[in-house]
Formats: sequence, C-alpha cells, structure tokens
Amino acid sequence: MNALDLLKEDHDKAKKLMTELAETTERAVKTRERTWTTLLKDLTIHENIEEEIFYPALHAHSKLKDIVLEALEEHHLVDNIVEQLKDTPFDDEHWAAKFKVTKENVEHHIEEEEGPMFKTARSVFSKEELEELGARMRASKEAQMREAMPEREEVEL
Repeated sequence: MNALDLLKEDHDKAKKLMTELAETTERAVKTRERTWTTLLKDLTIHENIEEEIFYPALHAHSKLKDIVLEALEEHHLVDNIVEQLKDTPFDDEHWAAKFKVTKENVEHHIEEEEGPMFKTARSVFSKEELEELGARMRASKEAQMREAMPEREEVEL
C-alpha cells in the first residue's frame, strides 16, 4: 500500500470514530471512554508515522515545505486540545465542547492533507517512492499498535 492510501485509510477510520463520539451524551461514559481510547491511540500512531517518515520526505521538496510546516503546527494544536480533553471527565458537560473543537481541527487537517498535500506529493514522488514510504509507515504503525498506548513523538523539521 502506498503512503497516501495508508494515510487515507487512517483518516477514514478517524472520521468514523469521531462521528460516533460526537453522537454520544454525558451518560455514555463507557462508550465515550472506549471509543476515545481507540481514537487517541490511532491518532497518536498516525501523527507519529507522519512526523517520523512522511513529513521529512515531503519537507525535502521545496514545493511541499510550507504545507508540511503548516501540518506540523496543526498537529501541535490538536495535541494541545487533546491534552485538555484527557483531563476532562467523560461525563463533564465541557467534554463534548472540547471534543467538538478537536474534531473540527482534525477534520480541517485531513482536508488539507488529502487535498493540496496529497496532490503535490503525487507530482513529486514516483509510485515506487510512495510504495516505499508506505511500507516504512506500515511497519512503524504495526510496531506501535502492539503497545498499549504509544508515546507521542513530536518531530521538528
């Protein structure tokens, strides 16, 4: 699977989980906790493989440098909101509002990646290069999936 297909698959799963979470109420504590834990692990792994493998490869191309830097800032923003959400009990009335802001930011990030970033990536990388990136990303993702909750490894370019 090439890198773009792998990321798109992750995006689709994240959007599904976020929709499920957005539909919960304060009484659905167990559902929120279970779904949030799954989403948090998936997003953590996704950010890690992007920042460790995908973004550095893109950043090396002048056409992609600015959009990669913007994507990294979006990751930092989401990480900050997520930290606040982690400290908010699932039955707290503020949880839904904080989650809504998280969801909106993640969805914006997905749109940016799947639009301008992916389009430009297709023009600067060969199919073979995208396959090689995808293989590296999949290997890292599989290794992190074996962990209970992977550490967030923020990368600066």
